[in-house]
Amino acid sequence: MLTSELSGGQASGLRNMAQPTPVRVISVTSGKGGVGKTNTTANMAISLARQGNDVLLLDADLGLANVDVLLGIQASSNLSHVISGERTLEEIMVRGPEGIRIIPASSGVKDMVQLNHAEHAGVIRAFSELSFNPDILLIDTAAGITDSVVTFVKASHEVIVVVCDEPASITDAYAMIKLLSREHGIHRFRVLANMVHSAQEGMDLYKKLLKVTDRFLDVALNYIGAVPYDDYLKKAIKKQRAVVDAYPRCKASMAFKKIAQKSAQWPVPRAASGGIEFFVERLFRNSNEKVATVYE
Repeated sequence: MLTSELSGGQASGLRNMAQPTPVRVISVTSGKGGVGKTNTTANMAISLARQGNDVLLLDADLGLANVDVLLGIQASSNLSHVISGERTLEEIMVRGPEGIRIIPASSGVKDMVQLNHAEHAGVIRAFSELSFNPDILLIDTAAGITDSVVTFVKASHEVIVVVCDEPASITDAYAMIKLLSREHGIHRFRVLANMVHSAQEGMDLYKKLLKVTDRFLDVALNYIGAVPYDDYLKKAIKKQRAVVDAYPRCKASMAFKKIAQKSAQWPVPRAASGGIEFFVERLFRNSNEKVATVYE
C-alpha cells in the first residue's frame, strides 16, 4: 500500500509560486451513487498526470470518502483535521500513482456530513494557501444533490456528469443539471457515459439526456465520450488499484486516456466569476496582470 505523505522537506521540488497561473478545476459528479464517479475521477487524474500535468485530486465525499480505499492508500489524517485546525491541506496530502497528490476526506464522521456553507467555503479558500501550483484540480463530489456538492461544483470551472444505462441514473442526472442551472447559474455540462456495452450505447445515453435538457432547460451539454464495461476494471478494484495503473492497455484504460486528453484541452479560466472559487486569487492576479499589460 502507498503510505508516503507530502512533507515540507519534499516541497523543494514543487513548482515555484512566484508566478502562479490559473488552475483548471473540474468537478466529477452524478445524480446518484453507483455509476462509477470515483473510478472516473481517479483514472482521469492518473491519465492526466501521465500526459504531463501536475494533478491534485480532492475527495469531496466528505462523510463517505473512498478514493484512498480505491487506490490502496493509507492516510493518517484527512479533511476533518483541516476543518478542526489540526492540519493544513499540504500536511494531509498523500501521493498516488504517477505522483498525483490526493486530499483525502473522512469516512463515517457525522460532523463532516453536516458542514455548513461557511465551512465548505473555508475548505475552498484553503486552497489559496498551497505553496505549489497544480495544473488541474479534480474533485470527486458526493453522490446526489447536497450542499457540499452544490458548493464544490459552483466553485469549479468544468462539470462532468457521469451517467450509466439505468433509468434512475438519467433521471437523477437531469435533476442535478436542472438544480445547478436554474438555481445556481451553471449552464455548461460535460457528459460521460460509463459502463456501456458499445459506443452507440454511450451516444444514446447522451441523446436521452440531451432530449430532455433541450426541451426544458437553458443548458449546453457536451459529450466527452464513453467508458466501456470492462472486466479488467473489476479486477483492478479488487487489487485496490486504478485500472489505468493496473491494466493500462485494456479498453477502459484507453477510454480514460482519451477522455483525459480531451479535458486537458478545455480552456483555462482567465478571470474570476465573482463567487467562491478554488484558487480565486490566482484568477484575480491573472486579470490584474492583463490589465497592467494593456496600459503599459
